[in-house]
Amino acid sequence: MIRNAFKMKLKAGFEAEYQKRHDEIWPELASELTKAGVSDYSIFLDEENLTLFAVQKLTDDNSGDLLPENPIVKKWWSYMADIMEVNPDNSPVSIPLKEVFHQS
Repeated sequence: MIRNAFKMKLKAGFEAEYQKRHDEIWPELASELTKAGVSDYSIFLDEENLTLFAVQKLTDDNSGDLLPENPIVKKWWSYMADIMEVNPDNSPVSIPLKEVFHQS
């Protein structure tokens, strides 16, 4: 199992909307994440600076690298683009984080 963490940035004033959209995550998106080997996926919000911190587990044989090409993922990115910092293709600006400690 691989642990993966990254950060993203929420635009000011969209905290409640971000929460609402994730409370109503599309079943087809959740299914695609599971099929790609993503599990135990959480996103936390630092309300002081609007940084989103995401952590997920990936199976050793995951296909997470293929998710950016998935039409459902692309549709979700477009749906979220108005409330997050995004790249030109609407993917969230995502910065990988280095694990420096883990206790299981």
